[in-house]
Amino acid sequence: MPMTATTVLTARALLLDMDGTLVNSDAAVERIWRRWAALHGVDGDEAMKVVHGRQGYASMALLLPDRPMAQNHADNARLLAEETADTDGVVEIPGAAVFLGSLAGLPHALVTSANVPLSTARMAAAGLPLPAVRVTAESVGASKPDPEGFLKGAAELGVDPADCLVFEDSGAGITAGRSAGMRVVGVGPRAAVHGPDALVTDLTRVRVERAGNGELRVTLG
Repeated sequence: MPMTATTVLTARALLLDMDGTLVNSDAAVERIWRRWAALHGVDGDEAMKVVHGRQGYASMALLLPDRPMAQNHADNARLLAEETADTDGVVEIPGAAVFLGSLAGLPHALVTSANVPLSTARMAAAGLPLPAVRVTAESVGASKPDPEGFLKGAAELGVDPADCLVFEDSGAGITAGRSAGMRVVGVGPRAAVHGPDALVTDLTRVRVERAGNGELRVTLG
């Protein structure tokens, strides 16, 4: 559903990805992952096609399918430390601060493939508050595109998955949201090619209000 006109959706809770959705961390992701790719003989452009939305070990498993998973987990720990330390160029997605401010007192959660230190560092670098409910890498046993994270977010909020609206930018995240039985609003150009239920260029195009009966009215466009 391209945003050629105003679209209104209703939901009982919002589940928000971080990187590419609330925070623009593309510069840091490119620096760190292209360096990793060069060290391991992986084409940098191919690496960038798969790393968005996934936990690092899951991206490595796709890029180096014959490598032991234990090595992927060890590399992932090192990369998480590098990413946490490198916040140069990390900024909010336009409208993210106002969007999050409008959610105060409304049911919403952060559902990110980042761990606690990385999500804390990037949200702080972008000047954004952390939602009270957070599902991070430590919370799940499977990376997006597995739906576990979004299902846990819904459970934490006490809301049926079908009543949740996901905001995502990546193919892995959009697949995860849909696999969880949720509708997905794509944010930005990366989301457009993965066919979300609705699409906005950034968060300046989103308004959220209480609609009564526990519902939220989400206006896009």
